[in-house]
Amino acid sequence: MAAIDRTALTRRTALASFVAGAASPVLAQQRGQRQGSAQPQPAAPPALAREVRHTLNLAPSKTRLRPTPPVEYDVWSTDGAVPARPMRMRLGDTAIVTVNNRTEQPLAIHWHGLRGLGAMDGVGGFTQEPIAPGASFEYRLTPPDAGTLFWRPIMLGQSGPAQDKGLSGALVVEEPAPPPADLDVTVVIDDWLLTDDNKVAGFERGPAHAAAGRLGSWITVNGRSAPERIAVARGSRVRLRLISACNARIMRLRFDGLRPYVIAVDGQPTDSFEPLRAALPFAPGTRYDLMIDVPDEAGAVGTVMAQIGPGLPLVMLSATDRAVGRPALPAIGPLAPNPQLPAAVRLQDALRSEMVIEGGAKATADGKLDLEGVDLDRPWRVNGAPGQAATPLFTVPRGRPVVLAITNRTIWTQVIHLHGHTARLLHPLDDGWEPYWTDTAQIPEGRTLRFAFPAGNPGRWLISSGNLERFDAGLWTWFEVT
Repeated sequence: MAAIDRTALTRRTALASFVAGAASPVLAQQRGQRQGSAQPQPAAPPALAREVRHTLNLAPSKTRLRPTPPVEYDVWSTDGAVPARPMRMRLGDTAIVTVNNRTEQPLAIHWHGLRGLGAMDGVGGFTQEPIAPGASFEYRLTPPDAGTLFWRPIMLGQSGPAQDKGLSGALVVEEPAPPPADLDVTVVIDDWLLTDDNKVAGFERGPAHAAAGRLGSWITVNGRSAPERIAVARGSRVRLRLISACNARIMRLRFDGLRPYVIAVDGQPTDSFEPLRAALPFAPGTRYDLMIDVPDEAGAVGTVMAQIGPGLPLVMLSATDRAVGRPALPAIGPLAPNPQLPAAVRLQDALRSEMVIEGGAKATADGKLDLEGVDLDRPWRVNGAPGQAATPLFTVPRGRPVVLAITNRTIWTQVIHLHGHTARLLHPLDDGWEPYWTDTAQIPEGRTLRFAFPAGNPGRWLISSGNLERFDAGLWTWFEVT
């Protein structure tokens, strides 16, 4: 694959590509239901709940990121793999994940999409002491929801380098009765900033922390040069779990020769839908579960494309001349609703709070960065100050709904991740919501987005930038559920 043209990665070209529809996955002709008062249904008790053990050995390693030249890059791997091999567990089980830190940096592992215990959220310097070099830590995870989770290192002030060296992975929590599919594939998409002398670029604090963040020049899929080529029997049904492990890059996905149905957003079931104009926004930390029926025609090829420049193929599904060899499957339908989430959020009972994002670089009339007066060490402010752990943005009793208005007063699209909870995105007039749950959303410059969610988990929880350079430079706050 060809390297990405760095000259194209300017603020102007990025925003022109990503702003339209950036705050939501742009559903095809669907809108959320009106507010109501339905209560969550009790979950059926899991059958034969068990403990499953996983070990993540995080250590320096070498890997070949590009086909040519045949150079091995210095990275950090998980058990020798970049990204980590997907972990799997059943809903109702408890995963005991032992993390052995064999790097030279303190680490902690955050689990995107896990509505679990606050002490297991994995934010070094906030929910736990970082795992020192040479030390270990045991996470005990009992997810209340099935779905596609994503992990990456999160530590106050020093998250970006650890992920950009290769540390990330998927945790799949299997449904009790998953929808029929011939193949279940997890795809982790990442980008790397590589130098002309075939090294991973250094991590000095600089203008990128006040601007777009660290945009890579090379994209990999499951640690290999794109595209990932998957040969399947003609007529197969494929469940494709797409995860963005990019540090800062926001992209859009396009589907050529495929008719995908989205069945889950950020791990949570949604009414199945076809992406509007066959495209989806794809920000750091975002996860989609897709169902795709491969054409019943030998030689048919469908491609998941990143809309970067003329288009960059990420995943190619090709139909072989072998028939699938099973009875016809029913039409693709939605996953069963998550009984742990309410059918509606009682907005009339909600605690309301506001998060205002300011700071960062400005732009000159000709589109260049203007860093005059910008503190490159702490360039971002939330409600007037960089992230700090002294005072929560709000405190809410467990079970009360929250409506959080997030206003972006910067010139950059902001990716915001909600820890330990999942939320609805409200319509501008609070007269309904998007028909899916999410924990990661994009807010275009000059816009306000509202998260509505039941505060279900006691503890201290971050609201943080999904762009790790911005997070490291102060773009975060937190709330407390009592």
